[in-house]
Amino acid sequence: MTRCQIIAEAGVNHNGSVDLARRLIDAAVAAGADAVKFQTFLPDELVTSDAPRAEYQIANTGSAQSQCQMLRQLALSFDDFIRLKEYCDQAGIEFLSTPFDSESADFLEPLVGRYKIPSGEVTNLPFLEYLAAKAKPLILSTGMSTLAEVAIAVDTIQSCQRFWTGSEIPLTLLHCCTDYPCQYGDVNLQAMTTLQVAFGVPVGYSDHTLGIEIPIAAAVMGAVIVEKHFTLDPDMPGPDHRASLNPMQLKEMVTAIRNCERARGDGIKRPAPSEGPIRQLVRKSVVSARDIPAGAAIEPSMLTFKRPGNGISPARWKELIGRRSRRAIERDHVLRWEDFQDE
Repeated sequence: MTRCQIIAEAGVNHNGSVDLARRLIDAAVAAGADAVKFQTFLPDELVTSDAPRAEYQIANTGSAQSQCQMLRQLALSFDDFIRLKEYCDQAGIEFLSTPFDSESADFLEPLVGRYKIPSGEVTNLPFLEYLAAKAKPLILSTGMSTLAEVAIAVDTIQSCQRFWTGSEIPLTLLHCCTDYPCQYGDVNLQAMTTLQVAFGVPVGYSDHTLGIEIPIAAAVMGAVIVEKHFTLDPDMPGPDHRASLNPMQLKEMVTAIRNCERARGDGIKRPAPSEGPIRQLVRKSVVSARDIPAGAAIEPSMLTFKRPGNGISPARWKELIGRRSRRAIERDHVLRWEDFQDE
């Protein structure tokens, strides 16, 4: 099965500081993540001046500012992202950033190997076409979406790719519930299977629950990508910190997913090499239930079954009935084929 790619979602948890962003990259590398992802946007191109904020954003920041004002405080400059890309390259981790507008997408084009499209853009078909025309692999989050809306988005992307390139560029869908934090009852991990069956593309999961249990479960269920928000400190000011993992939790999640991948195996039912010694100890052999004289014909009452399993298997006990002992056999002896005369 495909190795799960783990995207450490830094998002805007740098609070507008490139130094904090570098520290987030360091934490993602230390945790063993495959990629670290930010968000690239021009606030005045993303929202209207008086656009309201989400309830969780109000609850986590407590200020009376508009969404645009909040985003201005959280935005990094294009020059900042160039420096972060260089820092990621030096650290040996993939740099990703989600564009929220066409200018940001153009800027990111030489910096990223693939575009991550946020859930809020699923119905923004002109933007999907714009990104698809760039012929880069795409990752599309599908939070807040119906299957019909996802179908239109997928068709839009794939049709545009075929028009511009003559083929379909890799597309991965991420199941997601866009709530911060998401409640367990709203997760619906089985929707990953629904997406895979419906569209025949790789499917992953973008998580907004508290803790690490659900992304681990998603990986076990076959998610090819797991994306998870993280922060240096959940108590820092900002909209997303409280629904994010701390660095230690991120490392625990990555370790757990990798352990689960090793445990998943190849599906072939066979004894593990480590079971060899235990197998002989806990399985049983055919054992003499009483003293058996030399030359005696074996009867069922002469036999019982006990550990260890280094003698004749109980699965073959009927083959002993009627055979004659080669020598006198004491009670409680683990029987072997050499104890009997040839037929």
